Amino acid sequence: MNKSTKIICEVVLGAVIVGLAIWLYSSIMKPVKFDNEYQYRRDVCAEKLKDIRLLEESYKMAYGHYCGSFDTLFSRLMNEDSLRIVLKEVQHDKIPADVDVDEMSETEKIKLGYLIRKEAYVNPIAQLRESGKLTLSDEEILNLRYVPFPKDKKYDFTIGAGMVESGGFMVPVFEVKVDLKDLLADMNQQDVVNKIAALEQTNRYPGWKVGDLNSPITEGNFE
Repeated sequence: MNKSTKIICEVVLGAVIVGLAIWLYSSIMKPVKFDNEYQYRRDVCAEKLKDIRLLEESYKMAYGHYCGSFDTLFSRLMNEDSLRIVLKEVQHDKIPADVDVDEMSETEKIKLGYLIRKEAYVNPIAQLRESGKLTLSDEEILNLRYVPFPKDKKYDFTIGAGMVESGGFMVPVFEVKVDLKDLLADMNQQDVVNKIAALEQTNRYPGWKVGDLNSPITEGNFE
């Protein structure tokens, strides 16, 4: 083998080695990158779903049931003083020194004028902000409805509400969710199919959700 042929062979062999190294690295990193992006998208969706749950719980306090429409949920909570609260005010100046009100029922205290109950209506969003449970701006609240991925597509989480029987009683339920096939639509589809199949094999919902239309739970499957 002459010198030039030897150099060519060494260059070709080097290129093959580099190519194999790149292929091997890509093969190893491909599932890692998919899993990292999968976990990231789950976390972002989870934060939105937790905030939506908070609004649904506030809506239920105001209306006695959950809401199956983002338009109604936002408009009623943001634009109406829809949450009724009861304020209790003890009339200390009317209670005789020898009277122990702690031994009385609330009805007795009201009847004797020792306690006054007042009803007031407040804005649910304002209440959540004052309590520190909600820190989102109005614009951020309105954007909770949108699934954050893929970035070039704008669509809503699926939302629903209803009633189910539990313990002999009809109780309100809600559900907000997004399927993985939609959330991961811009990722490698074979990886997405494999992930969905793995979840379905263990009877798990192939996506992220909070609440359940068939059971009176408010937990998310990401928790």
